[in-house]
Amino acid sequence: MTLEKAYELLKVQADFGGFYNRNSARLILAEVQREHGQEAVDRLIRDLDLGSVFGFESGTRFEGLV
Repeated sequence: MTLEKAYELLKVQADFGGFYNRNSARLILAEVQREHGQEAVDRLIRDLDLGSVFGFESGTRFEGLV
């Protein structure tokens, strides 16, 4: 998955919010982490303000979800 596609998908999840969308966001971030590394995950969390929406923090690892 490209970072641009991940950004688009995460934006949709963040706009809806909620429990199920949080799980979807976790799965997307797990794939980004696997393909692009932790720095890319942290940048997406920061850029989309996923901390205030889902409680994700920079440095959070999403291993073992995908």
